[in-house]
Amino acid sequence: MEFFLKHITWFLCIMVLLPALCTSQYTYVSSRATYYGSPDCYGNPTGACGYGEYGRKVNDGHVSAVSRLYRNGTGCGACYQVRCKIPQHCNSDGVTTVVTDHGEGDRTDFIFSPRSYAKLANSPDSSEVLFASGVVEIEYRRVACRFSGHGLVVFKVHEGSKYPFYFALVILYVPGIYDITAVEVWQEDRQQWRPMRRVYGAVWDLQNPPTGALSLRFQIVSGRATAEVDWMQATKVIPADWEAGAAYPSDIQLD
Repeated sequence: MEFFLKHITWFLCIMVLLPALCTSQYTYVSSRATYYGSPDCYGNPTGACGYGEYGRKVNDGHVSAVSRLYRNGTGCGACYQVRCKIPQHCNSDGVTTVVTDHGEGDRTDFIFSPRSYAKLANSPDSSEVLFASGVVEIEYRRVACRFSGHGLVVFKVHEGSKYPFYFALVILYVPGIYDITAVEVWQEDRQQWRPMRRVYGAVWDLQNPPTGALSLRFQIVSGRATAEVDWMQATKVIPADWEAGAAYPSDIQLD
């Protein structure tokens, strides 16, 4: 009887705690945010994620640099809902921002583009107050990325690539709540997948890539509470005559 009661108690505790565990991904975390200077209020095209122009204007320029959320580049491309905590000046929805850079501030988790920072405010006058303060108290949570007009994952050959000896890659428009933790290229003559190296941020590379059209696969880990792991594959998504700076859409659709 004692054994039965112990197990019933354990089961009831798990049932009570499970909803909290499953929703913990979506609870807000308190922190601070600031902004960086930009001549046109958009993002930084030379950000540490390696996105280039994509990192400047993706999500209509609502982008940010992060510190600990960067996670050695795994955090690149993640989306967060951020709202400031001054009721008379901050709107309730805040801003949904995409991580495109790394940066350290004064005990801040986010350093916004001016466009992102301005969207925290509930009016133009309040925006002036927030910019004048320089740093604001915030709360944030990770949310699913949504890219209007871009339903498919895009593979971009990084500008630093040198055909045909050096192949570097950035994966763009990854929707949902996913982290990319590995990328591989299919080597036809060896009948095996060759791992690419994370150079920095979201940039992956491979010396002496296979000839011909390239098939790729990448490992995704769900940022949700379940943290599911899966591989997504795109067959011959990169043409044999690939060019540095060129972007190639895949047939991969997530969420």
